[in-house]
Amino acid sequence: MADSNLAPKTARTRDAAPGPAPLKGERGGAAHDRLIHERMRLAIVSALAVNERLSFNDLKRLLETTDGNLSVHARKLEEAGYIVCTKSFEGRVPRTEYRLSAEGRRALERYLAHMEALIRATRDR
Repeated sequence: MADSNLAPKTARTRDAAPGPAPLKGERGGAAHDRLIHERMRLAIVSALAVNERLSFNDLKRLLETTDGNLSVHARKLEEAGYIVCTKSFEGRVPRTEYRLSAEGRRALERYLAHMEALIRATRDR
């Protein structure tokens, strides 16, 4: 068997299907995105919005969460097309990196605009 430390670095990117359409509110306007609204998923998307890419371990440390919790929430965001996961090997060491997709950035911007509107409406009362 060949020494895998001599093998070139390989990468595989999983492209997810396009993300869900924003939910519609009772008055016909866009309501908040329930996928992003969950605390850990909002933290993942927010962290990726201010970093070009983050490794699994960097995100785990930054968000102070467990492997399992991060994996589950990252997978949901990936399936929605909000983040892109790239898996590679450096020698024998696996490396997982995430980046925010264009659809993910748009979804975050819609979510933040909706939350800002709710805050303004609450303060105006």
